[in-house]
Amino acid sequence: MYLTNKGVDPMRILISGAGIAGLSAAIDLGADGHDVTIVERANHLRVNGSPIDIRGDVAIGVAEKMGVLAEIHDRRVDMSERVQFVDGNGTVVAEPPFEVINDSTDDVEIPREDLTNILYNHLGPSVELRFEESIAELEHDDRGVDIQFASGARDGYDLVVGADGMHSAVRRLTFGPEQQFLRHLGFYIALAALPDYSPDGRNNPMYNFPGHLTGIAAYNDKALAVFMFRSPWIDYDYHDLDAQKRILADAFAGHDKWRVPELIDAAVRDPELYFDSVSQIEMPTWHRGRIVLVGDAAHCSSNLTGRGTSLALTGTWFLARALRDHPGDLAQAWEQYDRDQRPHATRIQAMAAPGGERLVPATQEEIDARNRSFSAASGAA
Repeated sequence: MYLTNKGVDPMRILISGAGIAGLSAAIDLGADGHDVTIVERANHLRVNGSPIDIRGDVAIGVAEKMGVLAEIHDRRVDMSERVQFVDGNGTVVAEPPFEVINDSTDDVEIPREDLTNILYNHLGPSVELRFEESIAELEHDDRGVDIQFASGARDGYDLVVGADGMHSAVRRLTFGPEQQFLRHLGFYIALAALPDYSPDGRNNPMYNFPGHLTGIAAYNDKALAVFMFRSPWIDYDYHDLDAQKRILADAFAGHDKWRVPELIDAAVRDPELYFDSVSQIEMPTWHRGRIVLVGDAAHCSSNLTGRGTSLALTGTWFLARALRDHPGDLAQAWEQYDRDQRPHATRIQAMAAPGGERLVPATQEEIDARNRSFSAASGAA
């Protein structure tokens, strides 16, 4: 293992969330000998969603140091490289050039469920994972953090890591309401299972009409219906699946070209539909006392950047290294963590705007111009 416990006093650490950031933090911190507990609200690992990317030399290097890069390469897919844009009749009108999809040939696309299971299988012996548990209340001072769990149990920890996503409960309990830190980018996204879909060839079709995108993303033996649409902020309960389905159906109502009605019907029938705003989390600080945030809880960059997974890997790595470099001095550790991770988060969050304009043009004229530019770039290549 790449980490060594060089004089580090083991701590009792609680991690909220068993996603990519939470599992990565548990691997990194557990390898230093800390006693790590992960709590996950769901009763299983969260693996729904489209394939995700590991991009950039830093993230690739961290995956290698964690000992998971070879397994990641073994499970890589090329879903995004097979995207084609089609018109309302299903005729191919453009293909994104390679440089739009990947930064380099070293980038890796992998199914979310595969990366989650790889990380889960690398949890060390000092890590405990508890499903159907979450943090209800917390109190902290300079000596530790007292936790009231949703189950009614209570316990104390030296450190709490919030790895619970864009809608982080740890962030809300520690720093205040989500709306203080959330910046809506003007889009919504949804993903739904297509269990009966049989791919026609090896291409993944995507169809635009003004302010909307829908398509099919197939990989391995799975397929997803993909949706994005432009919208100002919609006030709804993000735990209310029926409300999410109504919002999505209303956004695409009345449009019957290509396979739009079929895909919306699949979304409405999916009991595990993923639906959320395309937003970012921007915070001046990711720590308070003995509580620290990682991944989307700290600096969600949105799906428009394709680099949220990379930020989760680098951030948890930097966090563990900072704690190892400054044993017993959290102030110095937090300063180093911020210094190492924030430049990556700031740079990657700035990449979101071009992604939205490219994926979901607002007008037909902009859709046509996008397609012409892709065709010209592909022809030049």
